[in-house]
Amino acid sequence: MDTSVSIFAEIPEDLHASLTKYMEKHPSWDLDRVFSAALSLFLLQNEGSYGGQASANYRACARVYLETLFQSQE
Repeated sequence: MDTSVSIFAEIPEDLHASLTKYMEKHPSWDLDRVFSAALSLFLLQNEGSYGGQASANYRACARVYLETLFQSQE
């Protein structure tokens, strides 16, 4: 991934609790990695026919998703 952008988001408390438990069981994942994977998967699943940029956007989301999933623990 080339450039990172910070996002501030409020999430429901139940989702936060679930996310915390997940990250406790999977120490190689951090909040940034979880959100990158979740957001890129959401965009991949909801990509429609949005004109000429659609395939480039789809490939970019796919690249981020796969890089995030297969990222090695540092």
